[in-house]
Amino acid sequence: MTFMLLALAAEEAGHAAPTSPFEVNFGLFFWTWLVFGVLMFVLWKFAFPAILKATEEREQTIARQLEEAAKANTDAQALLEQNRKALTEARHQAQSLLAEAKAAIEKERATATEKTRQEQEALLDRSRREIVAERDKAMTELRREAVDLSLAAAARLLGRRMDSAADRALVEEYLSSLEKAH
Repeated sequence: MTFMLLALAAEEAGHAAPTSPFEVNFGLFFWTWLVFGVLMFVLWKFAFPAILKATEEREQTIARQLEEAAKANTDAQALLEQNRKALTEARHQAQSLLAEAKAAIEKERATATEKTRQEQEALLDRSRREIVAERDKAMTELRREAVDLSLAAAARLLGRRMDSAADRALVEEYLSSLEKAH
């Protein structure tokens, strides 16, 4: 029996459906609009306010984030400019320090060169004085030896000892005159 009821319902359902796409079924049309209206009312009453609120909150959040991003960008630009200025200033300071260091090195080099030159001149002067002193000492020693030898030779020739100061003076005077001749 149930099979028959199902078959009968299927046959009636088959007659109720439109056979052509251009055929209008007013029962289906009415119920479709009714379900659409109820669904639209439920959405309007409950879903749309929540969706609208979430959308507005999202819009406000995005606007706030855009403002924060613009502020952060402005701050970043200011920091970048400040860093550029600091870098330029640091470069100038480094260049001036380098120039000062070069000048100090040049000055120190000149001072050291001058000091070395002065030390060399002092050493040369001292060496010259020592050479002159040694030469004079050697000449004096040589003269004394020459006087002693001359006196010894004259004493042998004359057969007497010649030691007196007058004899020495005579020989020294003779040697001085020889020196002046040359």
